Amino acid sequence: MPLHRFYVPPNLYSDEDKQALAKAITNLYARRGLPEFYVVVLFVEVPRQGYFVGGKARDNFVRVVVHHLAKQFATDEDKPKFMNVYEETIAPFTKARGVDWEVEINDSDPKLWRENGIIPPHAMNNTEIAALWAKENKPVPYY
Repeated sequence: MPLHRFYVPPNLYSDEDKQALAKAITNLYARRGLPEFYVVVLFVEVPRQGYFVGGKARDNFVRVVVHHLAKQFATDEDKPKFMNVYEETIAPFTKARGVDWEVEINDSDPKLWRENGIIPPHAMNNTEIAALWAKENKPVPYY
């Protein structure tokens, strides 16, 4: 599961914007072989009086925190490559809108991850079951 939390000012994104951004992020991971249901995107609205950057209230800043569970970066060289692709993916919703933003991606330990109580096949490098989960787009018990 990649979990994406977008901390945003209220009304920065319409419901349609949120759907389009969530779909763009989902497609980014699906093209890399992850089941779509792994991708979770949350929009957390923070009011201006609760959103401070550099000690000052802001209403045009987006903070993105991503946790990777299913797959971690294999090499240090992969990290900036993915960051560039991720930045391109969110650019229509950040750069193109003239807001300031910050992105942080963390690799999390897949041994501390379950889907519906099941150890995900990606955590065990089980490619056959991983393909089944991608096809079914849901967790399928396999043990």
